[in-house]
Amino acid sequence: MDILIVGLSHKTAPVAVREKIAFEGETMGDGLKTLLEYPHIAEALIVSTCNRVEIYGTAVRKEVEGAREDIASFLSTFHDVSRRDIDPHLYSLSGDEAVKHIFRVTASLDSMMVGEPQILGQVKDAYTCAAQAQATGNILNRLLHKAFSVAKRIRTETRIATSAVSISFAAVELARKIFGELDGKTVMLIGAGEMAELAARHLLNNGVEHIIVANRTYDRAVSLAEEFGGSAIHFDDLEQQMELADIVISSTGAPTTIIGKKMVQGVIKRRRHRPMFFIDIAVPRDIEAAVNEVENVYAYDIDDLEGVVQANIKAREKEAAKAEEIVHQEVAQFRDWMSTREAFPTIVKLREWAEDIRKSELEKTLRKLNGLEDADRKRIEAMTEAILNKILHRPIAQVKRASHSKRGGGDLVEIMRKLFELDD
Repeated sequence: MDILIVGLSHKTAPVAVREKIAFEGETMGDGLKTLLEYPHIAEALIVSTCNRVEIYGTAVRKEVEGAREDIASFLSTFHDVSRRDIDPHLYSLSGDEAVKHIFRVTASLDSMMVGEPQILGQVKDAYTCAAQAQATGNILNRLLHKAFSVAKRIRTETRIATSAVSISFAAVELARKIFGELDGKTVMLIGAGEMAELAARHLLNNGVEHIIVANRTYDRAVSLAEEFGGSAIHFDDLEQQMELADIVISSTGAPTTIIGKKMVQGVIKRRRHRPMFFIDIAVPRDIEAAVNEVENVYAYDIDDLEGVVQANIKAREKEAAKAEEIVHQEVAQFRDWMSTREAFPTIVKLREWAEDIRKSELEKTLRKLNGLEDADRKRIEAMTEAILNKILHRPIAQVKRASHSKRGGGDLVEIMRKLFELDD
């Protein structure tokens, strides 16, 4: 058996193509059921996310090309999409390359943002669906569990997912550096920019206790505060209420700054100089650069946050190189399992075939040798066993060596089965 992948991703296809063959909800189970009806597909699993649609399958080695065609035909037919529209974007992998790809996908090395954690959960969900549909068997079960352990190993042994690579997460990272723990802190959100809202949400998810929302449109402030489980204030009360906030995120459409050095000096004084963290995500900026001159005040604008993100991306790239080496090691281990799995039944069958012949011929000979002592009989039997082992040693050793080579021992195993007629 061989493992193969047919699919497309953000690297090969625009979203307009990816969405045409995406699987959602019940279509995943229906798709698996339909896919297994194709003649060359033995096992199957469908991974469908916003950035990729991939079919993982197994097929008899001689039928891999037929299996590739089955999967491409399935994607076209199931989604009623012309092959002309999807074929130029499809890629296919088999053997070690397929195993390597699955390990890299699950470990987030093939993601648009290397190190993002969502893909592991998405692959696990896809596997659960396939297992419930009884679409996976011994090979894909082993492969997916191995992929999950590889992803865990990479996250344990590298720092690929420890640094922020988005503006919103960079804000959380900086807040932790300033305050240590964020438990019990209060954040004030000024305006309603998308990135600012996302940063506020991440802060709340990381321990911040309360959010205050200020907006020039008070109804919008109330609506957003309800969404966050916080409180709304009138924009005119901004300076007065700011002393309650440990973290201020500002993202308005104001043409000039709305928070100046003098305002912040008054706020920090009323706070008895407890530290404040200002995040300015607005363009043009909402916060005067001079605010950073106030003692115990830390202000970052969009360029500062972008600088943090870029530095972290470079750090992740270094960690990704370590992760690739782990993948290389794990692919070799899985290849050994696949090769041994393929060769072992043939070796067992060869030994059984030879042993049947040895016993049959030994019995014929012993029947003709009347009067032999038990000790002599045992010596003759031991001799035939030794001859058998010596004859079989070299071919079996060759198969085992070939099985552990990069190419695998599939061809040699097939030759051995034909040569000794082990399939008859």
